[in-house]
Amino acid sequence: MSTLHVISHSPFGDNRLASCLRLLGAQDGLLLCGDAVYALQPGSESLATLQASNLQGRLFALEEDLQARAIHADEDTRAVDYPAFVALSLDFDKVNSWL
Repeated sequence: MSTLHVISHSPFGDNRLASCLRLLGAQDGLLLCGDAVYALQPGSESLATLQASNLQGRLFALEEDLQARAIHADEDTRAVDYPAFVALSLDFDKVNSWL
């Protein structure tokens, strides 16, 4: 059963992202939104961790939040708008928000 994991908190304030990555299954996806998009800052430890997690095709970031924080998604991250976010939530069997 596939899960879309949604994280909205900064990776620099707690360990939600690290915990999520430990639990991520081979068919699961990860959507970064809100301050979680800071994980995509070039040169950051969180970006290196994401890149090492083999998430090709399963890592997403909310485009509006990337733009608001002047962060550019790398080639392994697909920027999505709100309609695509809704579509993603339907593509996976369930959605888990890391509050």
